[in-house]
Amino acid sequence: MIDKVKLTSVNILDDVYKKFKIETVNDEINLQKLVNRSLDLYNNDEQFREKIINHLNLKNKNTKF
Repeated sequence: MIDKVKLTSVNILDDVYKKFKIETVNDEINLQKLVNRSLDLYNNDEQFREKIINHLNLKNKNTKF
């Protein structure tokens, strides 16, 4: 049985996405896998959650991102 999915749209930083595409060209990971795995880790791993919350390295400091 297929899991239920939620179709959503998100805005992502172009330079971050371009780098992701370059880094993953030879991997079996894609954006959908990354998002689903990241959400699962965020929900279940407190250390991962804190790391994400405190990550401030993005060039765009806009609060939306």
